Amino acid sequence: MRSNNFPLVSVIMNCHNGEKYLRNSLESLFSQTYKNWELIFFDNLSTDKSKKILEEFKDRRIKYFKSEKFVNLYEARNLAVEKCSGNFISFLDTDDVWTKNRIEQQIRFYDKNKSYDFIFSNCYIYDEEKKTEKLYIKEKIPNGKITQELLNNYKVGLLTILVKRELFKDNHFNPNYNIIGDFDFVLKLSLSTKFAYIDEPLARYRRHNKNFSKINFSSYD
Repeated sequence: MRSNNFPLVSVIMNCHNGEKYLRNSLESLFSQTYKNWELIFFDNLSTDKSKKILEEFKDRRIKYFKSEKFVNLYEARNLAVEKCSGNFISFLDTDDVWTKNRIEQQIRFYDKNKSYDFIFSNCYIYDEEKKTEKLYIKEKIPNGKITQELLNNYKVGLLTILVKRELFKDNHFNPNYNIIGDFDFVLKLSLSTKFAYIDEPLARYRRHNKNFSKINFSSYD
């Protein structure tokens, strides 16, 4: 895709000592078929080699920010959002990866369906300990105002979402939460925003014993 004809996507990567899987996550971003993106790398006072790994990827699209103090994940996400310049915002954590057409698929969908300001997709769940991979969503997910569906069966992985940046003007992650911040944020947005779901798995969530939060996938077997 020619980046001149498509909107800028801000990709937020919140990092605190994420060196173990970081290179793999970054490679999945740099291999995207969609090229008009910026990386907002928010370093939450890492003491490992995370910054050094990032510096291996010499690219003008990288924007590095270091927190003045250590903050919890959801405050860090809010601070990173403030640094974004894109028309859309996506999240890629340091232990997850995207398929190479992840951004392109969602931008193409939006281009044909502009009434949806929040787009998410299916994904794979990779179990690091068992070395197994399974599809996350197996049921049909409706489009539109789906608050009740989310309350009945929450299936939105933050690593799959593409959201209009303007929605963050009146919405943010609750910094008081340590675990359910994703759920709370998405649910609040669903009250006033039309959601669209792409059934194709466009990301891979890595499940391991050091995941900060497994809330989205805690009931998955």
